[in-house]
Amino acid sequence: MLLKTLKSNNLRNLIFIPLAVMAFWFEKFQAPYNYDFMPGEAENVLFAPIFRLTAENPLLNVILSAVMAIILALMVEMIIARYQFIRIRTRLPAILFVIIIGGFTGLHTLQPVYFAAFFLLLAIYRLFGIFEQQKAYTTAFDVGFLLGVGSLFYVSLLVFLPAFIAGLLVLNRDTRWREFILIVIGFALPLVFAISYFFYTDRLLPLLTVFEQSITEPVSHFRSNVPLQIYLGVLMVFTAMGSIVMAQQYDTKKVSSRKYFTVFFFVFLFSLGGFVFIPAASHEMLILTAIPVTYLISNLLVFMKSRFWSEFFFLLLLGIVIALQFVG
Repeated sequence: MLLKTLKSNNLRNLIFIPLAVMAFWFEKFQAPYNYDFMPGEAENVLFAPIFRLTAENPLLNVILSAVMAIILALMVEMIIARYQFIRIRTRLPAILFVIIIGGFTGLHTLQPVYFAAFFLLLAIYRLFGIFEQQKAYTTAFDVGFLLGVGSLFYVSLLVFLPAFIAGLLVLNRDTRWREFILIVIGFALPLVFAISYFFYTDRLLPLLTVFEQSITEPVSHFRSNVPLQIYLGVLMVFTAMGSIVMAQQYDTKKVSSRKYFTVFFFVFLFSLGGFVFIPAASHEMLILTAIPVTYLISNLLVFMKSRFWSEFFFLLLLGIVIALQFVG
């Protein structure tokens, strides 16, 4: 019955978002901490000034991460409310997003990836508006610019640029070379501004060192974290099930919905590519991967024919996330 309540379109369901965040972050509120950043991680252009202000207050960092989680969940809701690519009106994706990231207990403090996720969601929202739009030059530039700004918080966000270039082709059959050029220019512009500023202030070499460390410094938080490995295995099973259901529904969905889910596939695919090709990308990238996974699993749970099994799988996921609060 819990899933039936949460997947309804009742606006009051949104109250579960802050309640769930408070519950999943509770242990970190009790014992706040600063994340143990690898070299370069905390020195990204736009994240460094924020972290310098909060570094002496671990509780504030935990609170800010919780606030960012709530904001991201509301943005997940904003996208589904605007573009309606799940046929049934539902508030489930926003709540499910909080549950999924609630299992990443090692990330329940301030992280640059939360800000990157904010700009990634804005870029997705803007990109979806390009569907069948004529001469979408401004939109293409805006999408690139948002990704570029996000990459100044979390450099590994650059791995998503090809996904959005592919998204231009998927969503708009009238896409021409100008849109591709504009999205690249938009992405490069914040980087050019940053490099110019650091060059002018005679700090270019430290900036380039931060960029290099943020991409090439090997990091892995997976090998020694068995609970996280089990949780990711469960999410992979749910994602595979959601993919099968999506393939079965593909011909029955609206053209726009099919294209939106195709874009999510590219976002998911390139997020996995980040783990493979960027040595510095580790479990923080899971916050970004959770975005397309959230919509896919939401579609699975909403359209699962058996109420028993949909409730069972939802409660299984919720139970695992709750257990991770104690063993993760």
